[in-house]
Amino acid sequence: MSSKMIIRRIMGIGLAAGLTAFHGVALAAWQLDPEQSQVTATVTEITSGGESIPHEHALRRMEGQISADGTLQLPIRLNQTDVLDRLGDLPPWMSSLTGTTLVTVVTRLPPERINSLAVGQSTVEILTLSTESNGEQRQEKLPVRFTREAADVVRARNAEPVSLDGKELMKNQTVRSILSLIGYQQIGDEVPVELNAVLVDR
Repeated sequence: MSSKMIIRRIMGIGLAAGLTAFHGVALAAWQLDPEQSQVTATVTEITSGGESIPHEHALRRMEGQISADGTLQLPIRLNQTDVLDRLGDLPPWMSSLTGTTLVTVVTRLPPERINSLAVGQSTVEILTLSTESNGEQRQEKLPVRFTREAADVVRARNAEPVSLDGKELMKNQTVRSILSLIGYQQIGDEVPVELNAVLVDR
C-alpha cells in the first residue's frame, strides 16, 4: 500500500471517528433532574382589609427531557406544588386530582447550544413558554442562563428578574381555584418567579 493510500485511510478513519463523536454529542439525552429542579414564586395575598402579605410557593420535582428537535415538555401536577402541604387533608373530590396534569408547559431549545458549552461556560437563551389549560393558551418569554457545571450537568436559572402577571393568573380557572383553596381571594399584580433547575445527560 502506498504512503498516499495510508494517509487517506488514516484521514478517513479520523473523519469517521469525528463524525461519530459529534453525532453522539448531538444526541445527548439532556433531561431535568427532579431532585434538583424547581420554580419558586412569591405571591402577594391582598386581604379583605387591604393588607399585602407575601407568600413563597414552590413547584418541585420538575420532570422533562429535551427531544432531538429541542422540544421540552413539562407536565405540571398538583402534587408537585406545596399546596398540598398547606391544605392538609383534601376533600374527596380533590384527592383524585393530585396526580393529574393541571397544565403542560412546552418550550424549545436547540440541544447543540447546550452541547457546545465547555465546563464553566454559560449562554443566555430567551425561551418561549407555551401553556394550555382548559382551552386557554398563553405564552411567556423567559430569559434563562444555562451554565455547564460538569461534563454531564447543566444548571438553568433566570438570566434576569421575571414576574408573571397576577391579573392574568387569576383569569385562569385552575390557578384561581387552587389559590382560592389556600385562602387567596385576591393577589398582587406581580408574581416574581425564580427558576433553579439542573439538566443531566443520561
